[in-house]
Amino acid sequence: MTIRTGFTIASMVMIGIWVLGFAPQARAETVNFKQFTHVTKQDMVPVADVEGHAIGVNVREGAQVSDKGEWAWVKACLVVDSIKGAGKLEAYTTITFMDGSTYTIHTRGALEATPQGVTSAAKITGDLVSGTGRFQGIKGTVTMSTKLLTPEKGELGGKAFNEGTLTYTLPGR
Repeated sequence: MTIRTGFTIASMVMIGIWVLGFAPQARAETVNFKQFTHVTKQDMVPVADVEGHAIGVNVREGAQVSDKGEWAWVKACLVVDSIKGAGKLEAYTTITFMDGSTYTIHTRGALEATPQGVTSAAKITGDLVSGTGRFQGIKGTVTMSTKLLTPEKGELGGKAFNEGTLTYTLPGR
């Protein structure tokens, strides 16, 4: 290799490193939010192994407001496995904003129950799995804590109040 060839290769490498240094880096953003949801569909099936064991699927719908004042529609599809109200859940939740942009999160959590066997709270964590519109390419995590009201007569399940934090990045930001 000649000195000229070596100099040319070294120059190309240096220019490449310099250009990459100016590429935009993804910066994590954090949003705190509150949600209020109610059960719109539910199917619970008893399991015969122990008293009070049931597995079920339900759909929750409601609203979300962020600490930035932005409102969105919430639709969650959950699978629940509980014994006397305590157990675990797994869910996919899609948040739809006024401009039509969405993101979907996949969560897992632990259900807590009252001594009477009624689910009363949950601790939930999850990951962002997709986004559309301004959330295209979104990546990140979510944590939530949930408080559930005792179901009223005629309700499929108790209303839920969720408080959470979403930490995410978007490509090119």
